[in-house]
Amino acid sequence: MTAKCTVLRPGMATTVQDYPGRTGYWQIGVPPSGPMDDLSLRLGNLAVGNSEGAPGFEALMGGPALRFDEPTHVCVTGAPTRVTVDGAVVPQWRPVLVPAGGVLDVGTVAGPGLRVYVLIAGGIDVPEFLGAAATFTLGRFGGLDGRTLREGDVLALGDAPTSAPVAVPSDAVPALSERWELAVTEGPHGAPEFFTREDIDTLYRTDYEVHFNSDRTGVRLIGPQPDWARPDGGEAGLHPSNIHDNAYSIGALDFTGDTPILLGPDGPSLGGFVCPVTVVAADRWKLGQLAPGNTVRFVPVRSTHAASRRELGPGRRAALPAVLSTGGDGDDGVLARRDGDTAVTYRRSGDDNVLVEYGEMTLDLGLRARVHALHQHLDAHRPAGLLDLTPGIRSLQVRVDPDVLPVPALLGLLAEAEEQIPAANELVVPSRTVRMPLSWDDPATREAIARYMHGVRADAPWCPWNIEFIRRMNGLDSVNDVFDTVFGAEYMVLGLGDVYLGAPVATPLDPRHRLVTTKYNPARTWTPENAVGIGGAYLCIYGMEGPGGYQFVGRTTQVWNHRHPGSAAPFEEGTPWLLRFFDRISWYPVDPDELLDLRADLAAGRGPGGIEIVDGSFSLAQHQRFLADNAAPIEAFRATQAVAFADERHRWAAAGEFARR
Repeated sequence: MTAKCTVLRPGMATTVQDYPGRTGYWQIGVPPSGPMDDLSLRLGNLAVGNSEGAPGFEALMGGPALRFDEPTHVCVTGAPTRVTVDGAVVPQWRPVLVPAGGVLDVGTVAGPGLRVYVLIAGGIDVPEFLGAAATFTLGRFGGLDGRTLREGDVLALGDAPTSAPVAVPSDAVPALSERWELAVTEGPHGAPEFFTREDIDTLYRTDYEVHFNSDRTGVRLIGPQPDWARPDGGEAGLHPSNIHDNAYSIGALDFTGDTPILLGPDGPSLGGFVCPVTVVAADRWKLGQLAPGNTVRFVPVRSTHAASRRELGPGRRAALPAVLSTGGDGDDGVLARRDGDTAVTYRRSGDDNVLVEYGEMTLDLGLRARVHALHQHLDAHRPAGLLDLTPGIRSLQVRVDPDVLPVPALLGLLAEAEEQIPAANELVVPSRTVRMPLSWDDPATREAIARYMHGVRADAPWCPWNIEFIRRMNGLDSVNDVFDTVFGAEYMVLGLGDVYLGAPVATPLDPRHRLVTTKYNPARTWTPENAVGIGGAYLCIYGMEGPGGYQFVGRTTQVWNHRHPGSAAPFEEGTPWLLRFFDRISWYPVDPDELLDLRADLAAGRGPGGIEIVDGSFSLAQHQRFLADNAAPIEAFRATQAVAFADERHRWAAAGEFARR
């Protein structure tokens, strides 16, 4: 008979997590999830005889009370708390036996630290989704129905392990604190290109405070605002933090406007903000224990001196309260540059990622074609140690296991690849036309703007109506011109996962349809699922509810549907994401009520949600001929747009908008 545990008290935000979580789907916007403090989960699993990655419970600030129907070994790790078995106090970091019918009660976190972990012999037997049991609550999948525990839940346990339980060695127990040091590597976006030298010096000497509005997606910090090396982000947006979308690394310090956020295991895979430093893989466990009011100091280290994340003993250096370092690499995060017809910059993004950037900081489909060629080459050869390939607008992020494929060896492979991949103008790729319904200026997006004005910022230049802001920034005569431009455009998908779960970042093929805006600063705290917005020169469909910054134009049907993986078109059987790289999206108008009906049908697997897909192909050479044939009107449009962009900058300056930084 299968052993079970019953939830008598769920604790706070208690979820099932396994290690390393859901890997291999970063390029479509599925985060790994998994334990935010991987050390506590892995060490606790070994203590009860499990494999280090077996599913266990993660709880925030206070743990659950669980009744076991069979004698079961458990181990509670993470932040210090009171743990009892049938009322008797038992130690953390040591396996204890709960008798049949006994109750394990994990109390409130006493501090320091924030999260506790409950590991159970045999692990927790829940269905896997995309290869992992880890819970992603924002996406509503993994773990127990994609949610936190509730009173009365009954969970099956896995088969009892054959290994004997053993206490966690004292020199392996991680040291928790209220004043943290994080080992970071320089890059990918350092000085002097994006930040001033003084900005980076300030970053290293500042004790940042952990904001209360932090979670598994990221840890928000309070600290000095940068002066910035650029006046704006150009085509990517008015704020100097804006860049053309690229892949993020977990542990990156992401400046969303002037707000620094350490990206967590439920964070986004793709985005358009700069990251000056990245926490090394072996130190990312600390993100899970950063409590509101704690302070954080960033300590630069040489990437080759970072501890291995595979290490669980003293070599991990987790038991040391301070980071041992004599300084960083001193290269501003730039590993190498390569000249040629298309320049290449190799940027460090932690000790386990390299961001390969092509050309200048501009929107050029030829650069995206080069990214695609490199992506295809690496995917075909797939060297040992290569874990993820995530394309952006003009970049490809390559994630590796540095114990198997060290970054210097990866750089050698990347240099060889440049000699072998075909010229970008030879690119011909499968490219479907995807026609989708769009509820223009949808009531749900109006509600999101109203919430933003009430709870975040009422005087933002894009309030109270994003569409009017888009009109003004692009020098159009009326909002009807915005409507005509959006519905007349064909948007090519250049990236997936821009705000999670197959959400596309796309740009019009015709530059005369490329409306340019800036993103919200600060970001929205709520965005309706499948809202459609424009940020920089890009359009995005939000894959799920959550924060966001793109300027709204409306709402459409789902681009992610894991509830009915076996349903008919438009989703491929067993594939929860709708779109592919190089799809071409176009819109047709529907009213809000019609959209709700289409969304309900698609969510229930009853129909295609008004989506029409036709196979086709895209030739870069043909597109370049189109650009040449229409060069004069394209340049005229850009000139008008540039004047409007400059006028908006002047309005911001006069209103003190830039001084808000």
